[in-house]
Amino acid sequence: MDAYEERNVSHEHEDFKKLAVANIDSLSANANDPSNHQGYHKSRRPVLTVIYISFSIFILFLNYFLAQYDKFVLSYFQNDVINSLKLTSTDYGVLSGYATGIAYALLAIPVAFVADYADARVWVLSVAALWWSLCVLFQGLSHNFWQILLARIGMGIGQAPVEALSISIISDLVEPRWLFLSESFFYVGVYLGEAVSGQIATAFDATGTPWNKAMIAIGIAGIVLAVVTRIVLREPMRRVSVMAPVQSSDPSIFSGGPQSNRKIAHAKRQFLASVSQIVRMRSFWILALSSGARQFSGNVFGWYMPGYLTSLYPSEPDLLSNYGIIVGAVGSVAVVLGGTICTSAGKYRAIMPLYITAIGGMISAAFVVVMVFSLDLAGGNQDRGVQILYGVMSAAYITAELWLGAYASLLAMLLPARTKTFCLAIYTSTIILIYSSAPQIIGLALQNYDVNSEAYIEKTRDILAILIPVGYWVAGIGLLFCVSKVKADIAGDVVEVGLITRLRKGAFIGFWLAFGALTIALFVTSLVIASLVG
Repeated sequence: MDAYEERNVSHEHEDFKKLAVANIDSLSANANDPSNHQGYHKSRRPVLTVIYISFSIFILFLNYFLAQYDKFVLSYFQNDVINSLKLTSTDYGVLSGYATGIAYALLAIPVAFVADYADARVWVLSVAALWWSLCVLFQGLSHNFWQILLARIGMGIGQAPVEALSISIISDLVEPRWLFLSESFFYVGVYLGEAVSGQIATAFDATGTPWNKAMIAIGIAGIVLAVVTRIVLREPMRRVSVMAPVQSSDPSIFSGGPQSNRKIAHAKRQFLASVSQIVRMRSFWILALSSGARQFSGNVFGWYMPGYLTSLYPSEPDLLSNYGIIVGAVGSVAVVLGGTICTSAGKYRAIMPLYITAIGGMISAAFVVVMVFSLDLAGGNQDRGVQILYGVMSAAYITAELWLGAYASLLAMLLPARTKTFCLAIYTSTIILIYSSAPQIIGLALQNYDVNSEAYIEKTRDILAILIPVGYWVAGIGLLFCVSKVKADIAGDVVEVGLITRLRKGAFIGFWLAFGALTIALFVTSLVIASLVG
């Protein structure tokens, strides 16, 4: 191990000794102490001002907003996209499912590792934003299924690391006591993206403007923002996590003789130490799988609920506009409220995201069912049905959407500071592979139905009424079970280095092999069916 690595290991060890990990509030107390920053930079930089931090978070928010905006535009214009490109329901499921999901999952991990290893998160984010913006532009210029599919896969490659990079950068920009609130403001981009998409969908429908114009506009805006990101943002210093980091020099993690290439050897040690850290954690995989179930329901909601409601209420020209307003306003308030609740929770700050996610989702499931059957509950009266719809939709969002920023903050605090982005990418890749299956499965289920038929609407209704509540409840049960696991990780009660059992290793390997096989099977099946139908 060279002097550079020894210095880094020493910093990690001393930082953790100074940190009272049993009490997450101690992280706030020591946040301003320079000794609580890991010295991975060659020189000290001036203290970041509040204005700079706020503006940096705003830029990251805009990047994420545009990425979400693109997804929601496609869902709002579902019927127009299908008709203009002569797609089948299965084709649409491929576009919104594993085609881009696999690209997200596979590319996020190596890109995030490079960003951490080179301490170049801002550079990687800027290049990624430029690339996916160009691919969105090409989507707007597509004329058939294969052109837009390739453009969306390219977009997935660019968007893959955006969330992990942004969470990681924000967690190092702000003091830990403000982390929950800061990450929550960042996630407002999800809801504003859908809200703006709804307004644009309504305006475009009223003026007869084609959907691809919106995609071209997003692409151009993203290119400009990518340049601004590189000019304004600077790489922040790393803050410590609340858990003891695995040392990359530990012989139980990495052993071997002298390496001819020190950079490759150091990268290998860093990779193995990071993987060991998340395998040893008692909560990480339960957090990831529960979040995947939660996002599965959210993906079903986001991709199919707008189109279903439009078909259910054809006489309501402002439905999408009002839908978008509710999503933007109520969702934004909810996610910031969730961050505020966790920030104010004191010693319960670390576990509060689990409670608001689990309980909020379980309560929201009932409101979602009422949304789906709102017209039936109104006796077929569209005016009364819309009133019921808007009311329960607001209730569904205010209860279900408290969680995103708070949940991301918890993960950022738990994961090792040096490879935080890489570990976050493993987490996001896992949940992407889970939730991307939602439109894929639904697309296969709806492949034999005409998108304009009554049978298609009824089948979509049944799917929404079942899959969304089930996902919310599965996630809720998993997260409540995980409370004790998170407490144990924070207290340092993780599996000791070198004592990971064969059963634990085998379980992880077996899970990923089975999960990977299922992912490939779904993707290949959808492509084969799409080619046969097309």
